[in-house]
Formats: sequence, structure tokens, C-alpha cells
Amino acid sequence: MLMNWDITDEEKLLRQSAVNYFREKLPINHLRKMRDSQDQVGFHRENWKEMAELGWTGILIPEEFGGMDFGFRGLGLIMEAAGRHLSSTPLLSTALCASRVILQEGSHEQRQKLLPAIAAGEWIIAVAHDEGHQHGSRPLTTTALSHGSRFTLKGQKSLVLDLGCADQILVLARTTKNSQGEEGLSWFLVDVKSPGLGVETFRLVDGRPASRLNFQNVELGQDSLLGTLGSAGASYEKMRQAAAGSLAAEMLGSSMAAFEMTLAYLKERKQFGVAIGSFQALQHRMANLYSELEVSKSIVHRSLCALDAQDPQMVLYTSLAKAKLSELFQKIAAEAIQLHGGIGMTDEHSIGFFLKRSRISAELFGNAGFHRDRYASAMNF
Repeated sequence: MLMNWDITDEEKLLRQSAVNYFREKLPINHLRKMRDSQDQVGFHRENWKEMAELGWTGILIPEEFGGMDFGFRGLGLIMEAAGRHLSSTPLLSTALCASRVILQEGSHEQRQKLLPAIAAGEWIIAVAHDEGHQHGSRPLTTTALSHGSRFTLKGQKSLVLDLGCADQILVLARTTKNSQGEEGLSWFLVDVKSPGLGVETFRLVDGRPASRLNFQNVELGQDSLLGTLGSAGASYEKMRQAAAGSLAAEMLGSSMAAFEMTLAYLKERKQFGVAIGSFQALQHRMANLYSELEVSKSIVHRSLCALDAQDPQMVLYTSLAKAKLSELFQKIAAEAIQLHGGIGMTDEHSIGFFLKRSRISAELFGNAGFHRDRYASAMNF
């Protein structure tokens, strides 16, 4: 398939506005302040409103529902810019995951109600799907069994991001008894203040708040069901493919920022009267990382193009991108710590935040091993 690898003028403007915004509004110091203050929300609604004014909250939403319909390449540029500053936003959970599920599963009335609210920055929707310590590590057991025109939601979710600032939660539950895999799954929209919803807030290693959910007989009406009963398997698969590819773009931005910070340090730090960047052994290590970054840029771009084109083989490209960046981000972050020396081990220096974020991002929506297995399966290995 032929692809256009050039960035259009519109994409250049989008990238520059994203770079400027995250540098000014949500820099790394914002993450540090959030961690030190034990902020349980993790994100401010005024920033979401500003992103809505820029069109980012509706970047994947069709124009008929108030969005920009700019595509995954556009979202990837924003995610990359956010990754450079380790900015914590609900873009992945709401602008991508929630909007794609609603667009695919929702009825016309649900789309008319929910998508414009997301595009306008009025709603933030968290997504609850994982139940094990790792993505895909255990079968989904949360159930929403019907009784008449209502459902009773029971079960647990192990890791939910952005719940502190969310209005609603998009919950994946099993609605058919004895079903397995992606069969018999449904999406439900649950209010964050629903009776019977237990929330345990904890802090990730990179300082961001996250939540565990416990559904104790949460009563839901028929209007909480998104789309057709038992039809969520396909939309869940497409959602996590899109999330993996877009998260890889964010990790690429973080990897480039850590590399550039390290390169600048090697040029400034002196030993024996010369910059340590002149030492051949360190140059070899940086050259290797640079080569890996250049390859990764092509991989991430290819995955975003596949998502935009709805390529039948998109699972190959998104899993390749997520597997590659999960490993590379951790490698670059670890090398950055070593090459910074003693100062890299201190909390005062920002480079340590990249190593912490790399550990979390590598696990979200499947780690490198998970995606290598998916890639192998798709290739019939």
C-alpha cells in the first residue's frame, strides 16, 4: 500500500501548537508538583477545555458530531508532543478510546448525545477494561446480567486511568453466562457517583494517580448499555489496537526527549578538561540509540497510517509499534540514567521521571511480550 510520508502544512501547524502547549501548560514540573502534592485528580478541567478549543478532544470525532476528524496521524503528533513533557492527559482514554467505542457501538441517539459533549470538552470518560496485573493476563470476569429492563454490574477492574477527573466510566463487562474470550461482551456507561461503586485510589510509580474499581451490585438502566448486547468484542479489539499505536507515538516523544536531554548533558559535562561526549565509548552508545529512534519513527508512522486507512493488517503494525517502543523507551531511559551519572539518580533531576514513565507505558495495553505474541499470531507463526 502506497503511503504519504510527508507531513502536510496542517499537520505541521498541529504539531507546533501541541509542542508549544505542552511546554507551557503541562511541562515535566507539572508532573512533579502533582506527585509532591499527592493530587488525587491528576488533571485540571481547565486544561481539557483549552484542548477542546484547540480541537484535540474531538480530533477523531466526525464533523457531524462536532469533531475535527483529523485522524490518527494528527492524534499521534499530539501524543508525541505530550510524551516529550510526560504530560498527563485524558486524551488516550477519552479522545481516543471512549470516542472510538461510542462511534462504533453507540446508537444514533447515543452518538448525538455523547460525542459532541466529548468534542466540546464537557465530558471526560475513563475506560475500565483490565482486570489482571497485566493487560490480557486473565479472562474478563466482570458481569452485567440483565433482569428485566435493568442490569446488575458485579466485578473488579485493576487499573483505571483518569478516573479522578472523569464524569463517566466506560466499563467492559460480560453479559452472557459461560461465554469466553471476546464473545458475550458489552460496553456500559457508568456514572462515577453510582451507588455500589467502590473506588481505591493509588499512585503509579511515575507519580500519576490511578484507580481500582469494585462493582458491588451496581444497578444500571437499559440506556447505560452502549449499542447491542454482546457485541463489544470487535470494538474492544479495534480500541486496543488504536490505543497501542497511539500510545507508541507518545512513547516515541518521551524517548526522543530523554535522548536529547542526555545528548545535551554529554556536550556540557566535562571530565579531564573535555566534554564527556567526546569519549568514543559514549558516542557509540548514543549512535546506537539514535539508530533505534530513527527506525522507531518509521514504525510508529506506519502504524498510525494503518489506523487511518483501516488496514486489515493493522494489528501487525500497531503491535509492532507498541512492542518496539515498549522496549526502546525503557532502554533509552535506563541509558539516560547511566550516562547522566550520579545526578541522574537524584530526584531533583527530571531524567528519572522518564525511566518511571517507561515502566508504566510499557505495560499499558499490553507489554512487549504480549504484542510480539499478537504479531506472531497475525503472521501465522
